[in-house]
Amino acid sequence: MSKNEQQFTTQPHPAKSNDPKDLEAPQPGGGFTSVPEIGALHARDPHIPSQEILNKLGPALSSEELKKRSEELNKS
Repeated sequence: MSKNEQQFTTQPHPAKSNDPKDLEAPQPGGGFTSVPEIGALHARDPHIPSQEILNKLGPALSSEELKKRSEELNKS
């Protein structure tokens, strides 16, 4: 090889796994890619309140009561 001829070498790949997300650095404001703990796929089972909390809620409102409350809240 002469001095002016280009030489190429193989560089090691930085990946630790086969998941492409592992190569992305956390970015502020990057959504789920920067904070995987809040990702939808990491969600837990639905919360089922205890009977004590359910008793404190009181009875459900009727359709008429809900409509009246909705009109109250939507007044300008």
